[in-house]
Amino acid sequence: MVFSSMIFVFLFLPLSLLAYFLCKTTKQKNISLLVSSLIFYSWGGPKYLLILLSMTAICWGAGILIDRSDEEKVRKMILIAAIVLMLAILGYFKYTGFFLGILQGITGFPENIPQIVLPIGISFYTFQLLSYVVDVYRGEVPAQEHYWKLLLYSSLFHQCIAGPIVRYQHVAEEIDHRRVKLSEMADGMTRFMVGLAKKLILADGLATLADRLVPADVSSLKATPALGIWMGILFYMLQIYLDFSAYSDMAIGMGRMVGFHYHENFDYPYVSKSVTEFWRRWHISLGSFFRDYVYIPLGGNRKGKVRQYVNLFIVWFLTGMWHGASWNYIFWGLYFFCFLVLEKGFLLEKFKKVPKVVQHIYLLVVVYFGWILFRFTDLGVMGTALKGMFGLNGNGFSSMQVGIVLKSNIFFIIVAIIGSTPLPKKAVEKFALFCRRRFAIPHLLYAAELIYPIVLLVLSTMTMAGNSYHPFLYFQF
Repeated sequence: MVFSSMIFVFLFLPLSLLAYFLCKTTKQKNISLLVSSLIFYSWGGPKYLLILLSMTAICWGAGILIDRSDEEKVRKMILIAAIVLMLAILGYFKYTGFFLGILQGITGFPENIPQIVLPIGISFYTFQLLSYVVDVYRGEVPAQEHYWKLLLYSSLFHQCIAGPIVRYQHVAEEIDHRRVKLSEMADGMTRFMVGLAKKLILADGLATLADRLVPADVSSLKATPALGIWMGILFYMLQIYLDFSAYSDMAIGMGRMVGFHYHENFDYPYVSKSVTEFWRRWHISLGSFFRDYVYIPLGGNRKGKVRQYVNLFIVWFLTGMWHGASWNYIFWGLYFFCFLVLEKGFLLEKFKKVPKVVQHIYLLVVVYFGWILFRFTDLGVMGTALKGMFGLNGNGFSSMQVGIVLKSNIFFIIVAIIGSTPLPKKAVEKFALFCRRRFAIPHLLYAAELIYPIVLLVLSTMTMAGNSYHPFLYFQF
């Protein structure tokens, strides 16, 4: 188990920051961060820390060998060996059970499938380390001579276990040379508090509603009225965005507190007007990874339409596989592949003549049904949910219980919907601009900037008091 919310927010994070700022030199600060990160990661089990240490060592050694070799064939062989070894480790932990299950279904062998625990965050730090090795091979960054510095990069507790996927080239300079400005420290704290509140208040509240209306077992799901299932999936759609973007907010905020500037990972994807735009705004670090390290090396769109569609198929198959060792994730990835092909083929051109509101509705409908594929790892349960949405389970349209849930949570739902749009950010920016223009009340802005994160922390603390463990959805990936 990772740290509980209370322990992390009120003990681990303050102590790690205190230790960091008591250090005088950048090297001392880096060592302090590394120690904090290793303690944080090993909390889930020291044996999983050994995997992180080993995978970092593989990429560190490969980077040095590539950087020091003058022969292209040798450099490429080292790169391929490192990639194969890293993916083999990831594959063992993440996909062994999946592929053995397929084999068992076809041949009846093996009789028993081993239960292999997935090390937390392995999908994220594997991709980070792979990007480092590839960038060294491409000559975009020099090899890191010090193992412990590369370990710092791969294990930073801000983003190690749930992203965003940070490229080494984006933080290489900041590892050795960074300064923390007071204004950035304040911005980082505010960003962290926003993410914390978004997670604990909104995402967890939506999770409760979604689980109540769309239960995981078939018998309960069959009895859920159609309106309940439709609304439950809507709550899940909001939950998964608020949950994952919340962790990204917190990671970006914690990074900024100590001088690291991680790139944005979400850009209000639900305001998009096409699937193409949605995937430019959703999980940006993962999308850019597949673009730069898979799609473009395969040829991208430079070798004709057929080859482009083949490359897109590979990327979206892998995107689905990355999210989990289950058929529903593969179908989810290929589902979006189909819409991206349609858009590139003719839909985007047709959309130029369609009102923006229609484009937006189209996007929301496509994404909505995509999350149904994502939510249910059991395809039988998924089929029951889809049938229930249209009353084919003999479940009726609504019920008193569903009505009570919706009426008693209507204000909360509206807040969650607004929180998934840029409206709160724009309102804060306009308020700040108003205060700056009014010379008579400049202190109102400073007071608001101080009170705002404190209020969020108080509200989050009240939520944490009721439940000490609030796992993020993306921890499982």
